[in-house]
Amino acid sequence: MPKLLKAPTRTVRSRVFDSARWDGYRPRNDDIIIATYSKCGTTWMQRIVGMLLFQSAAPTSIWDLSPWPDMRLFGPIEAELAKAEAQSHRRFFKTHLPLDALPIYEGVKVIHVARDGRDAAMSLHNHLANFTPKTLNDLNAISRADPKFGNDYPPTPKDPAQFFSDWIDDGGAQGDIGAGFYCVENSYWSQRANPDVLLVHYNDMKADRAGEMRRVAAFLGIETPAPLWKDLVAAAGFEAMKEQGAELIPAAAQLWVEGASRFMNKGTNGRWQSVVSADDLRRYDAQIERHFAPELARWLEHGRLVAGDPQPPPR
Repeated sequence: MPKLLKAPTRTVRSRVFDSARWDGYRPRNDDIIIATYSKCGTTWMQRIVGMLLFQSAAPTSIWDLSPWPDMRLFGPIEAELAKAEAQSHRRFFKTHLPLDALPIYEGVKVIHVARDGRDAAMSLHNHLANFTPKTLNDLNAISRADPKFGNDYPPTPKDPAQFFSDWIDDGGAQGDIGAGFYCVENSYWSQRANPDVLLVHYNDMKADRAGEMRRVAAFLGIETPAPLWKDLVAAAGFEAMKEQGAELIPAAAQLWVEGASRFMNKGTNGRWQSVVSADDLRRYDAQIERHFAPELARWLEHGRLVAGDPQPPPR
């Protein structure tokens, strides 16, 4: 059992995520945790890591390969942990929790993917506004049964501008500020000098997918033969993933109207520019200034290729 380096210092229980579900996690010293705020490229990174680990571009069910302990919609945690225990390959987990709500063990690698909050919010609106009736019923049941909430899951505004206006206040926390954008991003930024934490930005993955995949491969200590590399990079493209969406995310058919096609919606940035009001953009800027150091704010808006590498070189 790897050595525990740092126990969680924060408990997060939103209407959707619960850090207590990690309590039974039994780490292995080569585990990988892909950690993000929602809609920042999580599934994209899971696909990349899975292809690197298995050295194959063949489409495989990402969520079956990559356990997600904190997701309350997945039912009793015992089944998710049992799935992880049964895996004999190098494991890669998913989380939407801040880093200080997770146990940190020696040897476990953490990949954090970030995105401009305005783009994440627009994508999150599409995500939440298109749940199937069954998903909404399940969310309502979880929320009603939790004494912290005791009522239905709040309805998502149909208007993306209204959604963004509400989102600005707490960064889409869904019932626990620790699950909000501002807290999540600060928690990983604070560990940017940690050699076991890699910060990746959505913009950079779009601008130089092959280069960012090489950064991930180097971080994980994985070498890929040159003839296969082209196939992996091509399979990690948005259009390729969307075309194979039903194979990559088969569970999406039960969770979203239009299934994987809705889950992998557009993969673009800047949609907020024609949607949100000037007043709300000023409110957003004020929140960014309030919550983030200038260096973090610049990196979140632009990514490493424009703002510079947030991680200092090894000493």
